[in-house]
Amino acid sequence: MLNLIKHETVAELQLARPPANALNLELLRAIQAGLTQAAQSGAQGIVLSGAQGMFSAGVDVPALLTCDRAGVREFWREFFATCAALAHSPVPVVAAITGHSPAGGAVLSLFCDYRVMAQGPYRIGLNEVQVGLIAPDCIQMALRRVVGAYRAERLLVSGALVDAQQALAYGLVDELAGVEQVLTRALHWLDELLALPSRAMLATRHIARKDLIDTYADIDALPIDTFVDAFFHPQTQATLQELVARLKNKTR
Repeated sequence: MLNLIKHETVAELQLARPPANALNLELLRAIQAGLTQAAQSGAQGIVLSGAQGMFSAGVDVPALLTCDRAGVREFWREFFATCAALAHSPVPVVAAITGHSPAGGAVLSLFCDYRVMAQGPYRIGLNEVQVGLIAPDCIQMALRRVVGAYRAERLLVSGALVDAQQALAYGLVDELAGVEQVLTRALHWLDELLALPSRAMLATRHIARKDLIDTYADIDALPIDTFVDAFFHPQTQATLQELVARLKNKTR
C-alpha cells in the first residue's frame, strides 16, 4: 500500500492503494511506519505522494461503515496518530499532491511543511460537513495555521472543495505544477531547504511547528470518543450511506 522510493537524501512515500488511495487502517499504519523508517534510515527530507490524478480520496467510508464502534474508534485513533507522526517528523515533509485530495487527503497535507499541487481540474478541501462529519478543533487548527482563521472558518463551515488555482490563492497549497512535475518541484523545494545550515534550519522549524507538536503530543488526549459519537449520529450515518450509494451508482 506504500512504495518507499529513495532520491539520494530524500525518501518518497508513495501512496499505492488503487484506485483512489482511500485511507484504511493498513494504509495509515504503513504511512506511520514509512515515516519512522525514513527518519531512522537517515533521510534528510520526506515527500508524501500519490498517483497521477489522485493524491488520496480520503477516508475509506464504505469500509468504515461496516465497522462497529470499537473498529471506528481504532480507525480514527490511527488517523490522528498519522497526523501526529507527520507533525512530529524530525525532518521536513513535502506533500506532492498529485491530483484530487478531498477530506482526509487534504488533512494529511496540512501536517506537511510544504504543499505542491497538480495544476488542472483537481480539487482539494476539508469537505467533512458535506458528508455529515464534524472537523474537530485539532484538525481545524491545522488548517487555521496554514490559511488563517477567517479563511479556515469559511472553508470548514461550507465544506468547500476548491480547485488548484483557488487553493493556491487561499494559501491552502504553496505551489502548482504540471501533474508530471509535482514530484520534481517537491524535491526541488526540499533540496533548497536542505542546503541551509541544518542545525539552525531544523531548530527554527521545530519552534515554528510547536503548536502542531504540542497539540499532538498525546493522541489519547485528543477528542477521539467525541468524534466517534458524532460519527454514529443518525444524521451523519444517513448522509454517509447516501454518499456510498452514489459512489456505487457511479461505478456501475
